[in-house]
Amino acid sequence: MQEDKRIRIITGHYGSGKTEFAVNYTIKLSEEGKKVAIADMDIVNPYFRSREKKAYMEKLGIRVVAPLEGAANADIPALPAEIYALMQDSSYDVVLDVGGDAVGAKALGRYFDYLSRGGYDMLIVVNANRPNTGSPESVVRYIEEIERAARIPATGLINNTHMLRETTLDDVLRGQEVVEEVSRVKNLPVKYISAVESVAAQIPKGLQGEVFPIKMYMRPEWL
Repeated sequence: MQEDKRIRIITGHYGSGKTEFAVNYTIKLSEEGKKVAIADMDIVNPYFRSREKKAYMEKLGIRVVAPLEGAANADIPALPAEIYALMQDSSYDVVLDVGGDAVGAKALGRYFDYLSRGGYDMLIVVNANRPNTGSPESVVRYIEEIERAARIPATGLINNTHMLRETTLDDVLRGQEVVEEVSRVKNLPVKYISAVESVAAQIPKGLQGEVFPIKMYMRPEWL
């Protein structure tokens, strides 16, 4: 896996699969021998939050920062002070799983002093099968809304175009066309092409971005 900045912000529109990517990405960093922490900063979506895999990730040696147990399922902007410690502790590789709209991105505002120094990557997860991010123009608008709310620029794109377990190679390639056009317009690199393992194995060489096979940690088999 390529070397991104120490603090990685993962965000994306509802249904983009940004939490699934964030969890997979965090586990991959841990497998590479890094000292890793993930902070669940999603104050928007009450479903499929990375905190739901807290026990699993902690068994792998990953530090998981999430709202207090009593507020774990509350849809409130309550973020633990422990996130500040992660920002300052350079021994950790940090993943921030951030809510995927302007309201969620505002949660980054309190950390502006740390992030504005440039030691971060903000990666935008795109699912071109979703109506709100189905065209290059809509993705560009979405990114610019996030950047205004967070007060920091995005630094990269992730093509995670999918239809859950029904995802095909055609889905991924169609999404790749969208993100490569966004890359051109916004001058942002396509960092990863994310897909379930069976589809990732079919992705041809020569596309922008590193192929990133993922497991579906956030959804049980029956979903």
